[in-house]
Amino acid sequence: QVQLVESGGGLVQAGGSLRLSCAASGSIFSINAMGWYRQAPGKQRELVAVIISGGSINYADSVKGRFTISRDNAKNTVYLQMNSLQPEDTAVYYCYANTGDSRYWGQGTQVTVSS
Repeated sequence: QVQLVESGGGLVQAGGSLRLSCAASGSIFSINAMGWYRQAPGKQRELVAVIISGGSINYADSVKGRFTISRDNAKNTVYLQMNSLQPEDTAVYYCYANTGDSRYWGQGTQVTVSS
């Protein structure tokens, strides 16, 4: 089992920045990828960014150049630095972790960007 605890959401004006954190605990040795999805009202959940154990990183086209995913292995934490936020980035952001046969989710954190 893996437990994920997110923090860092909030309300920000367009052009501003936020940093999300996702701390993992439990069977962290089994995690092979961690990342973030988001879900806006009335829309499907979409992948935002993922970092794989070997170090590979992928971003959604909509956030490339604005968002940065990173990890601190000593703290078992993954971060999502979000810059130049726009109203269309408003969503609930969910951290996730993949193991060999399961996917675990955080509780979600609301990010609201005002125009």
